[in-house]
Amino acid sequence: MLQITDLTYRIAGRALFEGASATLPAGAKCGFVGRNGTGKTTLFRLIAGETTPESGAVGVPKNVRIGQVAQEAPGTEDTLLDTVLAADTERTALLAAAETETDATRIADIHTRLADIDAHSAEARAGAILSGLGFDAADQQRPCASFSGGWRMRVALASVLFTAPDLLLLDEPTNYLDLEGTLWLENYIQRYPHTVLIISHDRDLLNACATSILHLEHRKLTVYRGNYDTFARTRAEKAELSAKMAEKQAAKRKHMEAFVERFRYKASKARQAQSRLKALEKMGEVSVLVDETVAPIRFPSPARQVASPIIALEKASVGYAPGAPVLTRLDLRIDHDDRIALLGANGNGKSTFAKLLDGRLAPEAGTMTRADKLRVAMFAQHQLDDLNPKGSAYDHFRTLYPDEAEARVRARVAGFGLTTEKMDTPAAELSGGERARLALALATHHAPHLLILDEPTNHLDIDSRAALTEALNAYEGAVIVISHDRHLIEASADRLWLVADGTVSPYDGDLDDYRALILKRDSSGARQAEAPASNARHKRKQAAARRADLAPMRKRISELEGLVDKADRVIAAIDAEFLRPEVAADGERVAELSRKRTEAEQKRAAWEERWLTLSAEYEDAASGAG
Repeated sequence: MLQITDLTYRIAGRALFEGASATLPAGAKCGFVGRNGTGKTTLFRLIAGETTPESGAVGVPKNVRIGQVAQEAPGTEDTLLDTVLAADTERTALLAAAETETDATRIADIHTRLADIDAHSAEARAGAILSGLGFDAADQQRPCASFSGGWRMRVALASVLFTAPDLLLLDEPTNYLDLEGTLWLENYIQRYPHTVLIISHDRDLLNACATSILHLEHRKLTVYRGNYDTFARTRAEKAELSAKMAEKQAAKRKHMEAFVERFRYKASKARQAQSRLKALEKMGEVSVLVDETVAPIRFPSPARQVASPIIALEKASVGYAPGAPVLTRLDLRIDHDDRIALLGANGNGKSTFAKLLDGRLAPEAGTMTRADKLRVAMFAQHQLDDLNPKGSAYDHFRTLYPDEAEARVRARVAGFGLTTEKMDTPAAELSGGERARLALALATHHAPHLLILDEPTNHLDIDSRAALTEALNAYEGAVIVISHDRHLIEASADRLWLVADGTVSPYDGDLDDYRALILKRDSSGARQAEAPASNARHKRKQAAARRADLAPMRKRISELEGLVDKADRVIAAIDAEFLRPEVAADGERVAELSRKRTEAEQKRAAWEERWLTLSAEYEDAASGAG
C-alpha cells in the first residue's frame, strides 16, 4: 500500500530524512511516532504529494484514494451535515448529474454507481460520525460558522472519515477531541476497513488501534510489529543488545590495536600485525541506540498544607449569566491529597467547574468554602496564546521575580525542562511542547495547594507526557485534571467525577465502564450517563453475593490445606524413625512404619488432588465475582 524508498528530504538545509525506507501493507493500522519536530507531518505532505522529495520515492498504488484532515476548519453557512456529505465529491457529482441527465442509459449508470457507493445511506453514516464526535441531531443542522475553531476541526475530521479513503492519514486527531470523542475514534479506527497511518502521542490510542509502529529517529524510518507497548519493549531490548555488541567490539578492537602496536615492527610478527590492521580497517562501528533523554517536569509543592477540605461546595450553582446556571446541585468536597479526573463531553461544563474552583467564577447560589490561604493554579491551552511571543522563558520569569538573583530565576525555568539555550529563546520560536512547559511553569510557580490542568497533554510527545505523569505523582498537593489521555488519568487520578446533566457528581465506575458507556450510547441523550454508576453498584452487590456463596468452598480449601500439612508432618516423622539404629534393626517395626507411610502418602495425594481441584474452581468463580 505505501512504499517509501531511500527517501531524503531537507528543510532550510536541515535533513529530516536521509536514505529512509519503509513499507506498509494494505489494511495496516500503523502508529507513526517520533520526537516533535523530527518530520512526521512533513512525511504526510510527501505521501499526499504536496511536496517532492530531494531523492528517493514515496509511492502508493495507482487509483488509491488518500485522505487527511483539512488544515482549515470549515467556517461556512452550510450545516454540519451538508458539509460532511459534500466531502464525498463523487456522490455529490452523481446526485447533481442525476438531476439534469436526460439519457436513460446514463441515468441507469448513475443510479447503479450510487447504489455501489451506498449513497442512499450517506446521511445516516454522516450523522453517525458527527454524533460520535460530539454533535447531536440539533447541532448537525446548525451552520459551521456558528461553532468555534476546535469544534469545526471535528467537522473536518468527520468529513475525511466519511469519505473512507484507502489510505487515511491522521495527524494528532485527538488534539481537538475530549475523552468521549477519543474513545469513539479509537473504536472507529479499530473497525476501519482500509489502511490508517496515525501520528499520535496518545499511548492508549496506539495500544488499542495500532498493529504496527513506524518510528522516525535519526532521520531514518523503522517499522515495528505490534502496538506501542510492544514497540517500546522491543526497542528497549534492541538498545540493550546494541550496547552490549558495541562494548564487545570495542574490547576486541582494543585487543587488536594493542597487538599491532606491540608487534608491527617485529619481523616474525609483521604478517600477523598487518592482517590485524586490515581487520581493524574493515571492522565497522556498531551503532548504539541512544535514547534522547526527556527533561523532567517538576511542580513545586506547597511548603505547608492547608486544612481539609480545601474546597467545599454545598447546593452551589454557577454560570456566566444571572439566572442561567451551567451547573447546579453541587455538593462536593476536595481534600488536600485528592487526585480527581473530570469526565464528561465537551460543553457539559468541565471548564466552567474548573473556573469555579479557580475563583474565576463565583457561585450564583449555595456556598463555596475555601481553606484559608489556599493557593490554586490553573493551566488551560489558551494560556499558550497568552505568552509574550517576543519574551523568552527567562524574561517571563524575571517579570515574576524581579528581585531574585539570575541563577535562581534560571533554576526555576530549568525545573520544567527548558535548557539554557531554550530559556533564552523567544516564545514564538519555541515548539508547542516547549511553550506548554513554559505555560505550566508560569501557572505553578507559586507552589499551589490545588493544581487544575485542562487538557495539559496537547503538544506534548509520549515521553513528555510520561514526565508530566511523574511530576503529578511527585506533587504534594491536590490535582484536578481534564484530559482525553486515558494513560494520564489512570496513572495520576484515583477518583473520577462526572460532569453531566447540569451537575458534577462522583462516578462509581472506572474508565473501562465509561468507555463501554460511550460506545453504546445512542443519540437519545446523555441521561444514560447515570447508568454506569448504578451498574457498578449492582455489579459490586452481585460480586459480594457471589463471594458469600464461595465462603463454604474457601473453608473446605483451608481444611484440605491443613490435612495436606498434617500428612507431610506424619511422613516426616516416619522418615525420622527410619533413621534410628534400633528401628532399622527391628524388621517388624520397619514393616509397620512402611505400611503407615504408604497410607499417609495415599491420603496426602487424595487430599492434595482435591485441594488443587477446588482451588481452581474457586479461582474461576472468584474472578467472576470480582
